[in-house]
Amino acid sequence: MSHYQAPLKDICFNLFDVWQLDKYWQQQSQLQELIEADTAKAILEEAAKICEQQLAPFSGEADKQGAQLKDGKVTLPQHYKIAYQSLTEGGWTSLSGDPQYGGMGMPKALSMMVDEMLCSADIAFSLYPGLTAGACVALLQHADETAKALYLPKMYSGEWSGTMCLTESHAGSDLGIMRTIAKPADDGSYLLSGSKIFITAGEHDLTSNIIHLVLAKLPDAPAGSRGISLFLVPKYLPDASGEPGERNGVSVGSIEHKMGINGSATCVLNFDNAKGYLIGEPHRGLACMFTMMNYERLSMGSQGLGAAERAYQNALAYAKDRTQGRVTEKDANKAEPIIGHADVRRMLLNIKAINEAGRTFATWVASLLDKAKYDNCPVSAQRANLLTPIAKAFMTDQGFDACVTAQQVFGGHGYVKEWGMEQLVRDVRIAQIYEGTNGIQAADFMLRKVAADQGSVLLTLLAEINAEMAATPIDAAASLHHYIDQLQSLTAELLAQDGRSQSRNACDYLTLVSYVLYGYMWYKNLTALQSSLHAESFIEEKQYTAAYYFERILPKAEGLLAMLRCDSAIMDKFAPEHF
Repeated sequence: MSHYQAPLKDICFNLFDVWQLDKYWQQQSQLQELIEADTAKAILEEAAKICEQQLAPFSGEADKQGAQLKDGKVTLPQHYKIAYQSLTEGGWTSLSGDPQYGGMGMPKALSMMVDEMLCSADIAFSLYPGLTAGACVALLQHADETAKALYLPKMYSGEWSGTMCLTESHAGSDLGIMRTIAKPADDGSYLLSGSKIFITAGEHDLTSNIIHLVLAKLPDAPAGSRGISLFLVPKYLPDASGEPGERNGVSVGSIEHKMGINGSATCVLNFDNAKGYLIGEPHRGLACMFTMMNYERLSMGSQGLGAAERAYQNALAYAKDRTQGRVTEKDANKAEPIIGHADVRRMLLNIKAINEAGRTFATWVASLLDKAKYDNCPVSAQRANLLTPIAKAFMTDQGFDACVTAQQVFGGHGYVKEWGMEQLVRDVRIAQIYEGTNGIQAADFMLRKVAADQGSVLLTLLAEINAEMAATPIDAAASLHHYIDQLQSLTAELLAQDGRSQSRNACDYLTLVSYVLYGYMWYKNLTALQSSLHAESFIEEKQYTAAYYFERILPKAEGLLAMLRCDSAIMDKFAPEHF
């Protein structure tokens, strides 16, 4: 059976030692009355209890039961309802919500740590409150005051939940060719007709209403993605008192039978003259929806990290307990724990070094979003925008790799369901696919985040990191200077290429940048340890893990640098018949 204990010590180390966010909160007028270190710790401890006690022990059972469709209704595992009730009663579904509409107003840096814990406990369950939180962000930024006042309080409270409906059977990433149509009605609303697939939490029995955010086209819409509008389509139309009333014309056609996240209802939704309400301006729906999608892409990073953390904890416990073979010659007849074997240590350290850097990275991106929001800081907004594809793509790639590696530590037992490792592999695999595949994230990073501004945001960031390291040198991180210098020069070379060449190099380039920035995360960890009041054992553990990263993981950048400097045109020399 797979176990989980929230890594509260490392979470707090990142919040308060590495990034010193408690000091920022107390300097920020909108936050200083809401949150300080002790309050944050109490919130994290309570969230950990729900994750450790009500979700993690039953994630295997949820995987077996899955979501069930009968007579047009989807039912979820019974313990999901109990856990969801605990979330709503504790205010967890409103953690980062706007206080004007009943939210708690907590910073993203704090809620992202709670997201990680929920994903460690059960990725499938985490999607229900996660999708709702993303929908709330989109409504808060783009809906009119009437819609916000009606829908946000009930979504923050957890009474109602939310979805996003983009994909159609013929239109995945190419949303411009969608067929769902929205016809104006006499009362100012719209009637939507069409079908959407892969709709997470599209139908379930956790809440009394489900609010669908649906992309569709108006009859006079221009062709392509410039003709997409966003609509709010409730499962039940609110009555005069704001409670669920008449059933709307939206129904579930089927649920997908998936590789993993079986407790998540992934639905085909059919819209048959379903009444909807325009959000934002006509034909500007994709920009509105990207507000939610970018939020969800950060949540994908939390899924990668959350699954990897749980996988690591279980692999470590198994490696300390499982005896097999002999490491020393003390007793030739006595087997020793496998953690003594070099290859097991290699696997565990690879996971540990990436996980802890990933947590520092996630905290950094979330703090940038907070500064962009509360300080209206354009530089923070630009950097958060730059780093979002890395959070989605690299963190989920590494999360999947970590789960596979942790499964390998178990040997044959990792392939057996009762240990829970194969479920983690199955569950986290989707994170590399949905919310924009990682290949799309890499293309977005290379073409829209770097090439579009001739590398201005990235190169400025790298220059500042170099200056910071020069002002506060750390011997263990000295090699990072070399990789930053090489990345700067390589970026200039790639910017001189045409778009096709940049596309061919996009995935490897994102990976290279990620390894370098994870090196910076370990530099920040080491810097924080210089003034840390933590126990000597904690400091030593961090120092050894940082050394492992710089000596055994960061050098992977050398291979990526060499590869990216080779001519990538060979890819296009293959005609279809050559494959």
